[in-house]
Amino acid sequence: MSDYLAANPLHGNPLATKADLQRAMRDLFTPLVPHVSPGRARVKLGATAAHFDPAAAELEGFARPLWGLAPLAAGGGAFDHSPLIRAGLSTGSDPRHDEFWGEVRDRDQRMVETAALGFALALAPRETWDGLAPAAQKNLVAWLKGAMTCEPYRNNWNFFPVMVALGLEQVGQRVNWTKLEPRLALLENLDIGGGWYRDGPTRQVEHYIAFAMHFYGLIYARLRRGDDARRIRLIERARAFAPDYRDWFAADGAALPFGRSLTYRFAHGAFWAALAFADVEALPWGEIKGLLLANLRWWRDRPIGDRDGVLSVGYATPNLLMSEEYNSPGSPYWAAKAFTVLALPDDHPFWTEPDVPPAGPAGIRSQPQPGMVIYACGGDVVALSSGQQNLAMRRGSEKYAKFAYATRYGFSVESADEPLGKAALDSMLGLSDDGRYYRIREACADARIGDGLLYSRWTPWPDVDIETWLIAAPPWHFRVHRVRTGRTLSTAEGGFAIDRNRIESQSEEARAARVVTSDDITTIVDLSPTARRHGAVVRAMPNTNLLFPRSAVPQLHGGLSPGDHVLACAVVAARRDVTSGPPPALPTPGELDTMRDRAAPVAAWSLPETGT
Repeated sequence: MSDYLAANPLHGNPLATKADLQRAMRDLFTPLVPHVSPGRARVKLGATAAHFDPAAAELEGFARPLWGLAPLAAGGGAFDHSPLIRAGLSTGSDPRHDEFWGEVRDRDQRMVETAALGFALALAPRETWDGLAPAAQKNLVAWLKGAMTCEPYRNNWNFFPVMVALGLEQVGQRVNWTKLEPRLALLENLDIGGGWYRDGPTRQVEHYIAFAMHFYGLIYARLRRGDDARRIRLIERARAFAPDYRDWFAADGAALPFGRSLTYRFAHGAFWAALAFADVEALPWGEIKGLLLANLRWWRDRPIGDRDGVLSVGYATPNLLMSEEYNSPGSPYWAAKAFTVLALPDDHPFWTEPDVPPAGPAGIRSQPQPGMVIYACGGDVVALSSGQQNLAMRRGSEKYAKFAYATRYGFSVESADEPLGKAALDSMLGLSDDGRYYRIREACADARIGDGLLYSRWTPWPDVDIETWLIAAPPWHFRVHRVRTGRTLSTAEGGFAIDRNRIESQSEEARAARVVTSDDITTIVDLSPTARRHGAVVRAMPNTNLLFPRSAVPQLHGGLSPGDHVLACAVVAARRDVTSGPPPALPTPGELDTMRDRAAPVAAWSLPETGT
């Protein structure tokens, strides 16, 4: 493992001071230099594909590091490759050059990358704009202004022309902010209260709220001259969001693996960097600093680089199975957003205050906007989840609709439609009417949240209706499913996945399954009142888990005849030094009904879906 860690550009860096982070950003960029095209406008990092064309993918490789390089320059950090960046800006925006990036069209990936270029112009005009020939400046302005007229998706993409406008204004170009007002208004209309947004007209509330919606909003608040009322609103929402988002980070710095685009990795910390950039002390400076640095250090100790130090598509290890259709080899460099903090002067309190390590959530925290109940387990974070859905992304239900997610155990995405007995099904209930293929919770007909509990109703077949309760009882959690089925079903329900390479023992009992490694224990115990299930340990297909290339999952297996049934279980996974004891008593049927009736709708679920 140490050999693989050595390929991580952050490996060995203490990541404690501004100088450390400056070095880290340079080290992230250095492996890209051999892959820069002769005209300097494109960076080709691999032969795998995204849904967009190769020219857009190679622009992505060029542009995304600018999220960190521009703050590096703005904050006085040394950088040897400014001539390379200027050459790329010149040739890439020149329609007559072989390396022209191509015209930007509606909902084009090139729109995404224009935001990084605008940000670079805004923060580092001397290293970008000032060294361009007049003709190159004219081409770049024309290309960026052309992109501003294109139609984005109705989500965080509306910030991209805003970022371009901030950059153009900084280098002396006229900007018609009136034309951008509808985009800014649309973005603010995605506010769902409590400091949370949703990322478009969908039932998705995940890390995009932090590293896109709030990130760009805080940049706007810092750089836009005028528009004071909106600036105040954006800042106040960020202040309200910070305490909730803090609970998504474990004591070791790991962020909660949940949702899509996880290959952006330490972009999870970009919100904390943006708070500092905008000079918003939403939490004490020591906490903001500690959250960002701890997250970077967590990634420092993972094999996230290919042999030459280029960031891989994946999460804790290279992993194309969990990637999205829009992940090109250059996609992971959105992670450079975490280095926005480098723009701050040396005497900013972010740098002068000592960092305070993350503590994880205190007690059981119910977050109604994302529909999560979050609690700490030995410093690690567990999030019970209900009410989100994504049927468009690859394995979207596994990224959004599992019953539980954990910083220490990640989650699994199946490599194919594995049959029952081979599917990981961690933190999911799989049902099959043919003994082979299974269905899972994908979308909810109802989703509610209460004090330490979640309720959902879902229908995997027209004649199968399921009510599910998820109840936090740290370090355990309960799951109760009332199943009304018109067909015979096989069922399999999984606990948390665990690292198969470290297994010391495992047990498959009449009503329980357990796996013990050198460091951890994962257990699922059947509490069903009538439908009895037996324990099994499934060795999942390789590379399905985000954290462990080889994983094992304790499961409960059983069968259901047509009629009404109740399936119940208690689940725990924890470090071996965390005392769990036996699970507490299961709530009674009457108590479950009361919990459901008193719970409120999950905000992410109750909002209508209105298309893109």
